[in-house]
Amino acid sequence: MPGLSLSSRLDGAVGGKTATAFDKAFGTKTVGELLEHYPRRYARRGELTPIASLPLSEPVTIVAEVVSATERRMQNRRGSLLEVVISDGDGRMSLTFFNQSWRLKDLTPGRRGIFSGKVGEYRRQTQLTHPDYELFDDMAEARAEAEVNAKRPIPIYPATSSIPSTLVQKTISLVLDGLGEIDDPLPEALRRRHGLLSARTALEHIHRPEHDDEIGPAVDTLRWQEAFVLQTALLQQRQFVRALSAAKRPAAPGGLRERFDAALPFALTPDQADVGERIARDLVGDWPMNRLVQGEVGSGKTLVALRAMLQVAESGGQSALIAPTEVLAAQHVRSIARSLGPQLAPELMPTLLTGQLPAAERRKAALRVASGQARIVVGTHALLSSTTTFADLGLVVVDEQHRFGVDQREALRSKGDAPHTLVLTATPIPRTVAMTVFGDLDVSTIRTMPAGRAGISTFVAPLAEKPGWFARVWDRVAEEVAQSRQAFVVCAAIDAEQLTSDEVGDEPVASPPASAGSAEPARTRWGVVQVAELLSRLPQFADIRVEVLHGKMPADQKDAVMQAFARGDIDVLVATTVIEVGVDVPNASTMVILEADRFGVSQLHQLRGRVGRGGLPGLCLLVTEASPGSSSRARVDAVARTLDGFELAEVDLELRGEGDVLGDRQSGARSSLRMLRVVTDAALITEARAEAERVLDDDPALQRHAGLAAALERRVGVEERAALAKS
Repeated sequence: MPGLSLSSRLDGAVGGKTATAFDKAFGTKTVGELLEHYPRRYARRGELTPIASLPLSEPVTIVAEVVSATERRMQNRRGSLLEVVISDGDGRMSLTFFNQSWRLKDLTPGRRGIFSGKVGEYRRQTQLTHPDYELFDDMAEARAEAEVNAKRPIPIYPATSSIPSTLVQKTISLVLDGLGEIDDPLPEALRRRHGLLSARTALEHIHRPEHDDEIGPAVDTLRWQEAFVLQTALLQQRQFVRALSAAKRPAAPGGLRERFDAALPFALTPDQADVGERIARDLVGDWPMNRLVQGEVGSGKTLVALRAMLQVAESGGQSALIAPTEVLAAQHVRSIARSLGPQLAPELMPTLLTGQLPAAERRKAALRVASGQARIVVGTHALLSSTTTFADLGLVVVDEQHRFGVDQREALRSKGDAPHTLVLTATPIPRTVAMTVFGDLDVSTIRTMPAGRAGISTFVAPLAEKPGWFARVWDRVAEEVAQSRQAFVVCAAIDAEQLTSDEVGDEPVASPPASAGSAEPARTRWGVVQVAELLSRLPQFADIRVEVLHGKMPADQKDAVMQAFARGDIDVLVATTVIEVGVDVPNASTMVILEADRFGVSQLHQLRGRVGRGGLPGLCLLVTEASPGSSSRARVDAVARTLDGFELAEVDLELRGEGDVLGDRQSGARSSLRMLRVVTDAALITEARAEAERVLDDDPALQRHAGLAAALERRVGVEERAALAKS
């Protein structure tokens, strides 16, 4: 099987049946993708794996010693049962084989081997049924060879019940034997400077190390390769955008933006002014702006975006702001019209376009957009409709970018001629993630907050330890309402009863949702329906006006409820996360989040940002039954400790890991990170980016870097390039 390349199809290298199994289990289709299935750890022939720590129902690979092997006839069906007991010197477990007597001659007491299978339990003893195994044959080898083998690390791979680690190892070894020469993606000078291995040597040493000392340098090299190829791809995408020409959108002296600034009743914060100036320069640049603006909830990102829209409007251009929910889109239009005031609003005609508008209103709005009369257009997915056309789309603003896929963003951008793009997010992005995922965008940050914010105090109501606090939460809400303030209560579901066939039960009013000693809530207990019912029975809520809000309500009803809450006609709004982003009610002082452990760190921070937005001090109560020390509780405690969203973003990354930071929902690249870790490899990513910039400055088409060009083609193919172009 000579001459395999990293781009070779896997079925041509290992056969169709094996290739199909690997594709189904791991999504590997090529030789290169298989060789990127790296070991998760290494075992030794002389090492025994603790059996007591094996997780039930998980595929495992362990090194153990055979204690006994016995065969017996089965009572209830024909055939025999072979039971083999293995041990780590402390705990024991059994291996079970049906009708396989011939294994007795191999599985003799004292033999050691590597065993793979899914951990089960029978009569309170852990077992593997029909495991895959490979016995060490040291006794039959010469003593010298036995000593070498004893020191050779055994790679243990991520596996499934159908593809055990031993099969992964054998298949990778087979492919490595047939692999031809490969061009190195890392330039030779770079490898020399950093003491890195060749690509071929790194693959050999990661998969077939002769000794421990070979593993570290292989890992370092593969991390460098991954960072370097990824950063080159992102920088190439930036080059592509900068090769396009864009209509310049200058601000005129005494024009719309200047008139707007003059009427502002407050001064811009330093960060707002700085980011605004960068955007203003982008809008008169030679290529389309592609900027990400991140900032805390309430830091003024929308104001910065509105000033950019005014600059675009001065040349007759239109701006389209796409929002993730109809509630938020409607609020944006009202807020923009209010901010523009009676002089500017009629000139710019901010227009709402959503799918839930009555047909007549939607036709009227679409006509304003198509004619260019509406120079600021706000909407939801209706903006993406083929029937929505613009006269001169100059700026696309994406609010909360993580709510939209790349195809949706591209559908909107394609309605203009290389329009400028401004992406807003109130979910702070750690620097390394920004470099790794949004490396083709210019990133700006608004850290300073507008003056006059009273701040937010956050407390955990830990029902596992203090069940009596559940009643106190509702007393505290009633106390705030008694001071003419308003409150949000957020639930993880609309109706918890419909999520499961289990009954919630007739619990006492204001009792905690489950027993105080429970480690974790087994399921969602409190939906909007259940909380509204609970509050209707509390004596202290007898005169409090409570309403509900959730995503399944008709759009006009949702908007009516939000406007009533904003006017002060509702005291307590019980809602799902439909109120997570953008909802602005300055009189809302209190936020109660039930079952807070069911939410992520960034989501909790976003929700908390709905209060404390005016002069009133904010109060956020995170109600949880999660046990101290659990990962769920760690998330909740982290949010209570700090109001700094950027610090929380780093905490979230450490707690959650980067996950699929390069999945299709983000950059369009084929797969998530293999070796690279954005938490620990920040310095490496920064250095790799600088190296990639040097290479592209010297050789933009990579004509002298064949290995890098080939690696880019494998890592980011035609479809992924198209997706990156949309991101």
